[in-house]
Amino acid sequence: MCEMASFSAHNLAICALALLNFVFVFGTGAEFVRFVSFRAIYHNITGGPPLCRDSVSWAEALRDSTVLRAAGVDLGLLTLFAAQHSLLAWGPIKRACQSVLGVLNRAFYCSATALALQVLMRFWQPVTSAPCLWSVSSAPWDTWFPLLCFTVHFLCWAIICSILLIFDYPELLGIKQVYYECLGLGDPLSLKSPRAQRLYAHLRHPVCVELAVVLWLLPTMPLDRLLLAGGLSAYLALGHSLDKQDCEYLSVQLHSKLHLFTLPQEGSTEANNHKKD
Repeated sequence: MCEMASFSAHNLAICALALLNFVFVFGTGAEFVRFVSFRAIYHNITGGPPLCRDSVSWAEALRDSTVLRAAGVDLGLLTLFAAQHSLLAWGPIKRACQSVLGVLNRAFYCSATALALQVLMRFWQPVTSAPCLWSVSSAPWDTWFPLLCFTVHFLCWAIICSILLIFDYPELLGIKQVYYECLGLGDPLSLKSPRAQRLYAHLRHPVCVELAVVLWLLPTMPLDRLLLAGGLSAYLALGHSLDKQDCEYLSVQLHSKLHLFTLPQEGSTEANNHKKD
C-alpha cells in the first residue's frame, strides 16, 4: 500500500511538472509569434515611431556607440540561445541529463529553450539609430505590402502549427513520455519504426522554410531585425541534416496522412450512392 501511494505521488509530481512545462512553452511560443511577426507588421500598419533613420549613413551608424552597444547585446542574446539549444542537444550532456532527469528530460529541454527565448525577447535591443536595409514607404504599397506580409505570416504560422501537430506535438514537448511512463509503456520513441527514429535523429527543426519566410518577409528591415533573421536562419541551416531517405519517409507519411483525411469523404460518397440505389 505504501509503495502504491509513493508510486502515485511520483506520477502526480511528474505529471504536474509536465503540465507546467506545457503551459510555459505554449505561452512562450505565443509570445514569440508576437515578437517576430505581430509587433513588426503592426507597427507598419498603424504607423508607430520610426524603426530606423535613413538620414544617417551606414558609416556614421557603425561609429555610433549606441548602435554598437545595442547590436552587441542582440548578438550576445542570439549566442546565448544558440549555445543553450545546442549544448543540451549534444550527446554527452543529453545523456547526463537523461540519467538525472529520466522521463522529464525532454520537458526540461523544452523549458530551457523557452527560458532562453524569454530572455532573448525581454532584453532584445531595437536599433533605431541606424538606416534600414529596406523600407516600403511609397503609396499605395505602404498600406498593401504590410497587409500582404500579415497574410503570409498568418499562413506560415498556421503551417508551422500543422507540422508540429503532425510530428506528434505531445512527444515534442515531453508530455507523451510522462504519459507512457505513468502507464508503464516505456519510451514512446522506442515504439516507432527505425526509419522514424532515424528521421527524429536528423530533424531538429521541422519548420525551417516557414520560419525563414516569417523572419525575412517584412515591410521594414532595421539592423536589429537583420541580426535576428540572419542569426536564426544560420542556426536553422546548420542544424539541417536531412538526407534522401528522410525525405522519402516524410513523403510517404504525408501521403498517408492526406489519405486518412480523404477516407471519410469517400465513405460518405459511397453511402450516398447506396441511398440513391
